[in-house]
Amino acid sequence: MAEPFAVAVTVRGYETDVQGHLNQSVYLQYAEHARWSLLHAAGISQTELIGSGVGPVALETTIRYIRELRAGEEVEVTCGFVWGEGKTFRIEQTIRKTDGTVAAEVTAVGGLLNLEKRRLVADPRAVFKSMASDPVAFGL
Repeated sequence: MAEPFAVAVTVRGYETDVQGHLNQSVYLQYAEHARWSLLHAAGISQTELIGSGVGPVALETTIRYIRELRAGEEVEVTCGFVWGEGKTFRIEQTIRKTDGTVAAEVTAVGGLLNLEKRRLVADPRAVFKSMASDPVAFGL
């Protein structure tokens, strides 16, 4: 199995809380950054998505905090799509320190929303595959 897509992020001081570790909401921002970076790497822009009448939606997100992150630490945020047969898909992400320590795991359920009908598209995998210049990034 291929390695999942990954992007590097440096924890910035203003992202930390009073305890000096990364604020809980920022983990979601890192995960979102990795997802949009994967789309970009696959050749899909936000403008292109909207222009084709669809947009990604988050339906459920779970974060498992394992080790704290502090300002200045470098992390890698992975992003892997897990496809089923329905209207939704899972995204599995790991936030890992450079020494290999897992700091957090993020699991999300998403879909592609038809922006006109305001309903999920029937086969999001097919839409991503048709739009991507590099569908391998999606595991396709």
